[in-house]
Amino acid sequence: MTREEQGSTPAARIALWADQLRDLSAMGLRFSKNIYDTANYRKVQDIAMAMLALATGEPLEQMEPLRGPIFSRPTPVTTGDAAVIDDAGRILLIRRPDNGLWAMPGGALEVGEMPAEGVVREALEETGVACRAVALVGVFDSRYCGTPTRHHLYQFVFLCRPSEHQGEMGPSHPDEVLEVRWFPEDALPGDMDPGHASRIPRAFRVWHGETRPFFDRP
Repeated sequence: MTREEQGSTPAARIALWADQLRDLSAMGLRFSKNIYDTANYRKVQDIAMAMLALATGEPLEQMEPLRGPIFSRPTPVTTGDAAVIDDAGRILLIRRPDNGLWAMPGGALEVGEMPAEGVVREALEETGVACRAVALVGVFDSRYCGTPTRHHLYQFVFLCRPSEHQGEMGPSHPDEVLEVRWFPEDALPGDMDPGHASRIPRAFRVWHGETRPFFDRP
């Protein structure tokens, strides 16, 4: 049994296998040279979508809109989060609308932008706070840091410092963020997204002077 299968539920294992099939089919569809291979990889993609629907309990028709942006994408999805910490040692958090829990601002990185550039963009969009990335906190595997997700993610976290001159705090799209607040290190909210609760302490370690970025070790 592989490491990712140890201690996981049957549904989690099915979701992982579905994600692996997604990756294989996406790579095959990208490089297949004849209609027969293309048709077979499309069938593998269909199976991956059905497996993920089974694992998550979501209707299969909800998987279809993901065919282009997710299932046709080879390799794990790459995301980034901004650990924006000011000189007083307060971290900037948002309350997510999907689960009502507190989290660092962040999201999927876009093609054509650097990871640090992406987290700064996400922070500004979700909080209205301009910042700059000053250090890499680490690269996290979603399977091992508690992130509840249907898909395998690589998650970059950057320590960011807010710019001196700020406008009004608030998200550019209010529907995407319920609330924005600063929290001291010793008074973090209890209702925090589990994938962020495990990573925020590492961000504060970097803020306190630790220089070695985190990465998952086999």
